[in-house]
Amino acid sequence: MTVKIGNHAVRAPVLLAPMSGVTDLPFRRQAWAFGAGLVFSEMVASESLAQGRDDVIRRMARDDTGGGPHIVQLAGREAKWMTVGAELAAEAGADIIDINMGCPAKQVTRGLSGSALMRDLDHAMTLVEATVAAVSVPVTLKMRLGWDHDSINAPELARRAQDAGVQMVTVHGRTRQQFYKGQADWSAVRAVREAITIPLVVNGDIGTAGQARKALNRSGADMVMIGRAAQGLPWLPGQIAAELEGRAFHVPLDRKIEALAQQLRDSIALYEDHIGIRMMRKHFASFVEAEMPEADQPALRAALCRAVTETEALNALDACRRMAEPKVAA
Repeated sequence: MTVKIGNHAVRAPVLLAPMSGVTDLPFRRQAWAFGAGLVFSEMVASESLAQGRDDVIRRMARDDTGGGPHIVQLAGREAKWMTVGAELAAEAGADIIDINMGCPAKQVTRGLSGSALMRDLDHAMTLVEATVAAVSVPVTLKMRLGWDHDSINAPELARRAQDAGVQMVTVHGRTRQQFYKGQADWSAVRAVREAITIPLVVNGDIGTAGQARKALNRSGADMVMIGRAAQGLPWLPGQIAAELEGRAFHVPLDRKIEALAQQLRDSIALYEDHIGIRMMRKHFASFVEAEMPEADQPALRAALCRAVTETEALNALDACRRMAEPKVAA
């Protein structure tokens, strides 16, 4: 059965999570090209967006090359700023607005945003209601299980959000106090499934098709969301989606390296040379660790992560290609 969010059909049951510093436009463009069901922007602070900060506006850049529904994730702690932020995002071309109530980072929760909002559901709902009322595009919500294990309130928040007009809920199977420690509890997400009828997405510790199947079975969710496992591997959501559906999925190493090269070019175009290359370093390191022979990893990682020009980075990617080529006996 095809899942829909408003008028937008989700083409595959594997979504790319919003991740600050990771899911910028160049990375989202590649993940979509490889078959991700949906891709989400980095978290955009609604108050900073209202102030017109260039770096914040850049985080919600729309892919005009055909990158699927444009989803902007908004964070905030006051209804008035969520209203303004949602309006600005919609005016800039957002097809869907996602509300962040799941980020565990201290700099976010210290400001009473992200998962800190799960400590006061009445206040959290003022943000949900303000966002839904501000725009005509669908609104979705991402959360954790709760603030800590003494306050597992995701089912209640999800039910209230559905009643307010939210059209999809994503739940990371940890509390905020766990950060990323331990294992995501996919079974605990089933209580959310029992509380709502709108589409449900399960998130946390999913990086293979086998993990995706277990997460879906234990949670009762309709879809999975891939987060940290996809860094440097924009083909991973599409690969998992294909494997869940029993389809063959093979991307030659040359194609993967070309995808990273294009992501690099797009990153430089978006940020300019110095920042654009620096933004790619985390992706390069993750790619080398996942895809290259272990013996070659230190030298390849060093070459990629120390590159300071586009030519140096492209040469280092070419070295990855050469090192992975089968050795021909003399």
